[in-house]
Amino acid sequence: MPTVRQCSFCGKEIPPATGLMYVRNDGSILWFCSNKCRKSMLKLHRDPKKLKWTKAYIGGK
Repeated sequence: MPTVRQCSFCGKEIPPATGLMYVRNDGSILWFCSNKCRKSMLKLHRDPKKLKWTKAYIGGK
């Protein structure tokens, strides 16, 4: 049975046969559900805790 992965940026579950796997030079693997998540993490260096649409979002002040 294929495994369900979790997006490395937003925390959303990725259905089998979808998403993007990114392998860093050190061998660590990052899974992304969309190009929006991939670009936010790798190109724009955004913090998922500051974005309302991620599961890691911390609301408050």
